Amino acid sequence: MKALITGITGFAGSHLAEALLAAGDQVLGLTRQDNWPTNLPAKLAATVALLKWDITQPVATELQAAVAEWKPDCCYHLAAVSIPADCGTTTPTPAALACNVAGTQHVIDLVTTLPQVPRFLLTSSNHVYAPVDAMDPVVSEEAPVNPESAYGKTKLAAEAIVLQAVQSQQLKACIARSFQHTGPRQQARLMVPEWACQFARETETVRVQTLDSYLDLSDVRDVVRAYRAIIRQETSGAIYNVGSGTAIRSGDVCELFQQRVTPRRQIEELSPGQRQHPIANISRLQKATDWQPIIKLTQTIEDTLGYWKEQHA
Repeated sequence: MKALITGITGFAGSHLAEALLAAGDQVLGLTRQDNWPTNLPAKLAATVALLKWDITQPVATELQAAVAEWKPDCCYHLAAVSIPADCGTTTPTPAALACNVAGTQHVIDLVTTLPQVPRFLLTSSNHVYAPVDAMDPVVSEEAPVNPESAYGKTKLAAEAIVLQAVQSQQLKACIARSFQHTGPRQQARLMVPEWACQFARETETVRVQTLDSYLDLSDVRDVVRAYRAIIRQETSGAIYNVGSGTAIRSGDVCELFQQRVTPRRQIEELSPGQRQHPIANISRLQKATDWQPIIKLTQTIEDTLGYWKEQHA
């Protein structure tokens, strides 16, 4: 299968490229940069060509011709402003709207004008769901969507664009609502890599927001396998939760780091208090595919800590 990936040089995009290559797929990348970051495996740069495109701008004729000549069978749309804090608080920033919303339309404009329209996967987010009650945090794909965050609002708008293209029969597409996922190479601006970076630096005190946040946390390598399983489905317009299906307390994640360092660190909570994130009901995905999460959280923590130790070596 020939796969086109937007945002390929990002965290999930690079892991997806690795997974597709390992499965025997051919890969072409679309990215704002025309080179691979140095922290990514050399095999990617040696194997996968990149086409430069800022998706906030309409596709240029030359780029469209290059993609048409390559003839992709499928397109994974991962490019986005994906750090929620960068999207604004409750009102999306112009940059978030330009990339996450208008950018999605531009990518659809590209693929729907190809001689052979590829299957399409939008990576959305659990942030589109309405806030959940701590006593009933599990959400299926039919749960209310009413995002509070600016990031969630941009992702819900992107979903609407994709579903409109499906309804007009321009596009065969599915949507993956990804819950929190982490692993090696993620920016140190999200919980697990931020903590891993601090533990790896061997500082006496590690600063955390709260030890009482309950979330659905997966390994990125499991998540990208789910993307491939979803895009191979014949259905169109389907939405799938992609997560672990279980809740983990942030304090227990912190303890996994503590068990891997000597001496144990002091922990400073910057914003104590309980927080409840949505937990994924993944039964629809499991019924539609043979996908199962296989990487244990202990392995994710081990690999992420190892990555940050290498960065600080």
